[in-house]
Amino acid sequence: MMKKCLTAVLLFASLQTMCAAGDWPQFRGPNRDGKSTETGLLKKWPDGGPEMLWSYEGLGKGYATVIVADGIVYTNGVVGKDKHGTLFAFDTDGNLKWKKNYGPEWSGRNTSSHVPPTFDSPRLYQMSGECIITCLDAKTGDIIWSVDTVKKFGAVNLKWGAAEAPLIDGDNVICTPGGKDATMIALDKVTGKTVWTTKGYSELSAYCSPTLIEWGGKRLILTMVAKSVIFVDARNGRVLLRIPHTAKYDISAVTPIFDRGLLYVTNGYGTRYGGIMYEIAPDLSDSEKKWVEKKLDCHHGGVILHEGHIYGAGSGGWVCPQLATGEVKWEQKGVGKGSVLFADGMLYCYGERKGELALVKATTAAYQQISSFKIEKGTGKHWAHPVISDGRLYMRHGQALMVYDVRATNN
Repeated sequence: MMKKCLTAVLLFASLQTMCAAGDWPQFRGPNRDGKSTETGLLKKWPDGGPEMLWSYEGLGKGYATVIVADGIVYTNGVVGKDKHGTLFAFDTDGNLKWKKNYGPEWSGRNTSSHVPPTFDSPRLYQMSGECIITCLDAKTGDIIWSVDTVKKFGAVNLKWGAAEAPLIDGDNVICTPGGKDATMIALDKVTGKTVWTTKGYSELSAYCSPTLIEWGGKRLILTMVAKSVIFVDARNGRVLLRIPHTAKYDISAVTPIFDRGLLYVTNGYGTRYGGIMYEIAPDLSDSEKKWVEKKLDCHHGGVILHEGHIYGAGSGGWVCPQLATGEVKWEQKGVGKGSVLFADGMLYCYGERKGELALVKATTAAYQQISSFKIEKGTGKHWAHPVISDGRLYMRHGQALMVYDVRATNN
């Protein structure tokens, strides 16, 4: 009976966050794993890249990618001298519907916005670089409520400003301010009132966006903080397992991979390792380090798990280790270190130095680059992750947003 009840609860929670087919409602997609379920996409691009449908310049300073939900494209940037964040909303044809100020954004070194909002109909949730979480009306951009986690929870902002996408779990919105007794918090998503904090656990944040998993019959929130990987009970905020993990500058920006008790974490900031795989006990009483692999030392471009293998970029280029064993199937410089997206059997590999986007077959046989083109619009770092929604590829570079048609011609 308890098992049936748990199944019902998990099903209800998943239904709460369902979105239209093709939507990309939060950072790294519907399941926060960088994977799209879309099919019928181009398996080879024309010379010069796929057709550009529309573009927009004037987003302000920022590295936030986009989200797409209910026919609206959202992103943000720092516009003007007041260093406040501006949220932009476009229809899918590129028409600007509105732009709204959502309050102070990161104003320290390298002023910019860092992450897009999270969509949960009929609202959006934005975490600014100043550790302020704001709930907005998704149709109008009007602010519904706002919580300054520095003032309320004693959050200590990071050297380069907070960079975390809020996570929706049922009636709660989750974030990691890193305050005293409040490493992680849950707020009521409608009112902004505090539901729980990690009472008794205090550790700074680490630029990582948390994700939801299920293990040992429990619904858990998994993330990386300043010196740890933590598993948090989604019901009450209790930290059930902590695994020590340190990196230079306390940056652990890549959301971990978890698959049937196997936990993979990777880091490229001054660590003696790149990726580590742990086996997690079903009752969360312990963890066992199974292997270490140094080549996939990912900074912040994310990694993909597909058919038991990991795909991502380290400082030396693109690497494909097996999750269970750590065996490296291939490594290739490719377009260089950057971010990755998976869709329809292909990897979209975006090199952050030269801005080249490559279409690569997701296979363990070899690094098979099929096509590539260079992102020409925009300036600055190529740090915004690619997004695919309804056969369209969205690329953000500095103040520019570009949208390409990647649907196969027979669709």
